[in-house]
Amino acid sequence: MEFSDLNPEEVERAANMIKAISHPMRLAILGYLGEGNQLSVTEIHNLLKIEQSTASHHLGILKDKGILASVRKGKNTLYYLKRKNLSTLVKCISECACD
Repeated sequence: MEFSDLNPEEVERAANMIKAISHPMRLAILGYLGEGNQLSVTEIHNLLKIEQSTASHHLGILKDKGILASVRKGKNTLYYLKRKNLSTLVKCISECACD
């Protein structure tokens, strides 16, 4: 499907996904979740050196926008990219940002 084939609601959903991804912390989270990784809130807050509540907030936004999904494993909730092609997007952004 081409982007030009999207209806207005799909374009709005795509724009909201891009807005959610555009935050530096959320982009960093996506970078860590690339390549099929699954991480807990604790692992993410340790990797990014941010408060656990801040990590939870950003994960909630990404999940709400359909970017992340989660699975419960024991006492932990593991987050992962809902669509594998998002990993390609994050990699592309990374390559474009680094000269």
